[in-house]
Formats: sequence, structure tokens, C-alpha cells
Amino acid sequence: MHKLRSAPLPPMIELVPEIDSNIPIPASIAEAMPELSPQDELDMRARTVKMISDLTGQPIIPGEEDKDAARHAVENMVRQPDAAAQLATYSNGTIAYLAGMVAQHDSYLVKDLAELKKYVVNSLVAESTSPDPKIRMQALRALGEVDGVDAFKKRTETTIKHQSIEEVENEIMEMLSKLESRTINVQAKVVHAPKS
Repeated sequence: MHKLRSAPLPPMIELVPEIDSNIPIPASIAEAMPELSPQDELDMRARTVKMISDLTGQPIIPGEEDKDAARHAVENMVRQPDAAAQLATYSNGTIAYLAGMVAQHDSYLVKDLAELKKYVVNSLVAESTSPDPKIRMQALRALGEVDGVDAFKKRTETTIKHQSIEEVENEIMEMLSKLESRTINVQAKVVHAPKS
């Protein structure tokens, strides 16, 4: 039977990370965190709650108490924008329900804005047939500025012509010869003013 020999291990290498000098270390984790808007903080907390739920396999089911707390949080945030700083005091169920409320509100808002745009465009189309030329022109001007119609958008086109140095030199020489052909030969004469 053969014995396996193990190769000697290489010597340990000491790894030292590069540390920037003259940069103060934050006193706490809270100080190291960037400033977040209430929406960003809620999104971050909701993602964290969901990740914990996924990792533990325990679904978060907000109870009536969580729902009431979430509604109360929304009312506070509307009245006092600084109330978002209190998000850390809410339970995971409240955060999950609050994030759902905000997401649903955003979805309704987008849908409402699309409906509103449709209403405005339809109203402008109706006004564009007005017998009053002033109203008709204003409606047509507004319709022309609607995103997607863009009747009054000014567009500029730039054409880039790639040429070799020889071609550029030839063009310059041609232009110079054309300018030279337009010059007039003159001779300077000294003109004396008549004596009075």
C-alpha cells in the first residue's frame, strides 16, 4: 500500500486592506447611512421585511392592529413629513401593509393620470371644432404640444462628413483659389488735397 504524502502548505500571507487616511469613521450605523426620502426608507424597510419573511419561511400577515397603525402612519406623514422618521417604531406587519398601501396608491395615481390625459386630449379635440377662431387656434396649439403629437417640436439634423486629410487640404486649397480669383488688383496712388 502506498501512503499519500501531503504537500507542505505555503506560508501564510498577511492581507492588510488599504485604509484611506484622514477619513473619519462614523460614530454609529445610523450616521453611516445616507439620507433617505420617506418613500426610499419605506421601500428599504419593506424589502428587508420581505427578505426576512422569505428567509424564515414565515409569511407576514398584517392584523387589524397593523392595518390601523399603517393608516395612522399615512395620516401622520401627510400632516407632518417628518413623521417618516418614526418608521423604525412600526412592526413588520405594519411596514408590509403600509408599503402595500403606497404601492397601490401609486398604481391608482398612474392610472388616474392616464385617464386625465385622455380626458384633456378629448376635450381639446372637441374645442378644436369651435366656431370661435381664437378658441380653435388655442386648442390646436395645445394639441400640437401633447406628448406623442409633437407638431411644434423643432428638430435639428447634423450631418457629419468623414474625410481624409488630403481631401480636407484639397477643399481648403480650392476655396482659397476661388477667393484669389475674386480679388481685384489695385495700385495705391497718393492723392493730394487741392490747395485753397
